[in-house]
Amino acid sequence: MVLRRIGGRSRLAALAAATALFLGPALVGCGDDNGGTPSETTPVVPPAPTTAAEPADPAAAKAEITKNWTAFFDPKTPTADKVKLLENGEQMQPVLAALGSNPNAATTSVKVTGIAFTSATGADVTYDLLVSGAPALPDSKGTSVLQDDTWKVSVKTLCGLVQLSGATVPGC
Repeated sequence: MVLRRIGGRSRLAALAAATALFLGPALVGCGDDNGGTPSETTPVVPPAPTTAAEPADPAAAKAEITKNWTAFFDPKTPTADKVKLLENGEQMQPVLAALGSNPNAATTSVKVTGIAFTSATGADVTYDLLVSGAPALPDSKGTSVLQDDTWKVSVKTLCGLVQLSGATVPGC
């Protein structure tokens, strides 16, 4: 992971606020025009099918997300393996190559501290970004996506960290 500089608390607070706005679920209120009482002339329409709020086996999915995030941000994991752990990893190889060549990446890792599913194929991930084992960005927010039957770090998360580092990397 590239981290040329780490901003102060105000920059972290701004990042957290922007992340919450960007990643937070949109809440939309719905109501009817007749004060909540059904109309005798209004046809009853069955609700549309909803997507599952979590995978069929949430415990297994959480374990895989934690394992894959830890491996993705582990400096010892080869780039070829990281490609398989990143959403659209094949297209993001130039970004991964640039990150792998940065000396700061050798001391950066993550500790996943929370996972909340947003759907059967998506999850919000809370993690601590560690530099030399010490929290540099605690309680960071990211996302994981199920792609090709594998829970992966989202491109949005990786590019957000790249932008925070101040680096300019093609593809982000």
